[in-house]
Parts: sequence; structure tokens; C-alpha cells
Amino acid sequence: MSAVQGLVGNAELRKRILLTIALILVYRIGVHVPTPGVDGAVMTAFMNSKGGLFNLFNTFTGGALERFSVFALGIMPYISASIIFQLLTAVVPYLEALKKEGAQGQKKINQYTRYATVALSVIQGFGISSWLKSENFNGVPLVQSVFVGPIPFEVMTIITLTAGTCFIMWLGEQISEKGIGDGASLIIFAGIAAGVPSGFTMSISLITSNQMSVITGLGLLLFMILTIAAIVYLETGQRRIPIQHSQRGVGRMSGQSSHLPLKLNLSGVIPPIFASSLLLFPATITQFVRVPWLQSIQESLNPSGTLYNIVFIALIVFFCFFYTEIVFNPTEVSDNLKKYGGFVPGVRAGKSTADYIQKVLDRLSVAGAAYLSAVCILPTLLIQSIGVPFYFGGTSLLILVGVAINTSAKLQAYTYTQKYDGFVRGAKVRSRRVQF
Repeated sequence: MSAVQGLVGNAELRKRILLTIALILVYRIGVHVPTPGVDGAVMTAFMNSKGGLFNLFNTFTGGALERFSVFALGIMPYISASIIFQLLTAVVPYLEALKKEGAQGQKKINQYTRYATVALSVIQGFGISSWLKSENFNGVPLVQSVFVGPIPFEVMTIITLTAGTCFIMWLGEQISEKGIGDGASLIIFAGIAAGVPSGFTMSISLITSNQMSVITGLGLLLFMILTIAAIVYLETGQRRIPIQHSQRGVGRMSGQSSHLPLKLNLSGVIPPIFASSLLLFPATITQFVRVPWLQSIQESLNPSGTLYNIVFIALIVFFCFFYTEIVFNPTEVSDNLKKYGGFVPGVRAGKSTADYIQKVLDRLSVAGAAYLSAVCILPTLLIQSIGVPFYFGGTSLLILVGVAINTSAKLQAYTYTQKYDGFVRGAKVRSRRVQF
């Protein structure tokens, strides 16, 4: 009741939540707006016949790919551009210097990321438009005409898909800035969540038509519930490093104990999102090039393929360590502890403390990478072995639960901040003169 009361009594929080919901609804409406020049019904039937990698990409776009709507590329070009610039920040001195400038430097990096998003969208739009012109489904061409009015189909598709991706990018930034939660993650969350009802409906229809046994269906549901429970448990798990604070002064305690909480999975859902985005981009390109050795790579880059899973796990491990290094600096934490009189019992202050925290982080990153890899790979393989005719694997579950937990935490933190601000504004501090 306290959370509901806090929501009712907080106009600013209600405004942010309603804005977030409204922007997500705008995104979902855009998913159903068709791209000019494409037969939507034939395109949907064609995409459903493909399966494999297309199902994975369609899941991340919230069904926009199978309809080939204006949002067919989804937010993946923006995610790919963000990955590129996060990697370049670690190796390019100019970008590294911008990052150290704080908010102004990050603003410039974000602008470069937007430019890269447009470039990637143009490349993918050209590849998709060229591929669609040569494809058909049961003898019916996917492209109705090589011209959309006076504009060639390729040009119209590039403009439409690029504009759609830029609009989604803008929606995500508005959610992050004026709403609640991370905009890009919430857009991916909305796309995956939109496919959940149809997945359950399809499962029920399979059971009623005796194509799937009731025991298999209940086992699948139980397995998903257990997977969700495991994700919640591990995402909220912490390794607490004990911290001792030395204080001086008459009448004060000689020391106070606290702890430095480190999440088991400090990188959150970023590694699987980044890994999926990087795998989808080259795998999508291979769909548009009729070269035998590229086609063999494309066949291997199937969510159930061995090569895909090996590369996927390798990318998850890499991004676990890489993103942890970006968001958490042991040297900075050690300096702050030393500055405010804090220390880890049994560890010398300064470099030794930084090395100790780094050692703990490395162990947590190994455990977190193993957990993410298991959640992203094993459920997908098990569900596919059962023969479920829709894509809803461990990566989707992880993103759904992880984004929900992070958004809930940000909502709670914002509520506490508002309560604290209201308390400070309403408090009357009365000065008191002390005589010595």
C-alpha cells in the first residue's frame, strides 16, 4: 500500500510513468505501420516460413520485422553504434579524453553515436531492400513495384527504415531523460513482452490440437517459472565487502562497520543485448549476399547452431568483463575509502585495497558470465528440443526479468529521492549557538 500511496501522492512520478507508457504505446503503434511498396501479408507469411535467425531478430523488433513496418530495424542499429563507441572509447585517445570531460564529453560521444546509428541504418536498409526485390513467397513477389511513386523502392526503404530507427532512438532517449528507466532497454522489453501472449496462445492451441501433450506444456511453463525465479535470485544477489570506518573525537565510536555491495551480475542485461546485436548484424548481412561460403556461415549462425552458441557465449563473457570495467573503477573506490577514513579489514589502504576489490570483481564477473551464458543458452536449446514453434528463449526471459528489476529499482530510488527532497524542503533548521 505504501508504494501505491506514494504513487498517488507524487504528481511528478505519475507524470514520468504516464509519459513512459505513452511513448511505449507510440512505439507499439509504429510497429504496425507498413513500409511503402511491400505486400504486408505476403511478407508476414514469408518471414514466418524462415524461422531460426529471423525469429530471433523479429523478437527483438517486437514483430516489426515480420510485418516489415517502418520500425523493421528496431533499435538494434543504435545498440550496435553504442557498442562500437564504447569499445572505441577504450582505445581512441580523443574519445577517452571526451569521456573524462564529464557531461559535456558524453554529450559529444552520444552525438557521434547517433551519426553512427544513421550510417548503420542506411547500410542495413540498402541490404534489406536489395534482398527483398529478389525474393518471393510461393511465386508471389514481396515487392509490389520497383518504384514507390517516382521514388525507387531501395531509396524509399532506406529513408523509411532509417527514419524509423532514428525515431525509436529518440523515443528511448526521451524515456531515459523524462520517464522512468532506461529507454533502449524498455523498448526491447516492450517488443519481447508483446510476443508473450501470442506464445502462450500458440502453446494452448498446440495442446488442444494434440500436437503437444499437456505434460509437456506444464513442464515448459514450470521450467520458465523456475528460470525466472533463478534470474530474480541471482540478479539481486550481492557480494558484500566489509568496510571499517575509523573516527576520531571525544564521545564518538572508535570505528563503524558497513559494507561495499557488489552485485553478482554487475553488468545486468547489457552483455546478452550487446552480444545478440553483434551477432544479428553480420548474420543479417549474409542473408543478402548469394555467396556459398557466406551462406554456410549464415546456416551456422542459427540460434540452435553450435557456432552461434560458442560465439554468443564468448561475447557474453567479453562484455561482462568489459562493461564491469566501464561502470566500476576499483582505484577510484579505494581512493574514496581512504579519503573518508574507510578501509577493508586486513587489507592496507590504497593500491592493496584496489587490487583486492579488482580480485573480487574478477571472480564475480566469472560467476556472472557463467550465469548469463547458462540462462541464455540452456533454456533455448531445451525449448527447441521440445519443438516449440515460436522463439522465446533464455535471452528473452533474462531481458524481461532484468529490465523489470532495474526499472523497479529506479522507480523505488526515485520515490525515496522525492521523499527526501520533500522532507528537506519542509524541514525548518534552527541554528543553535554553542558556548565554550
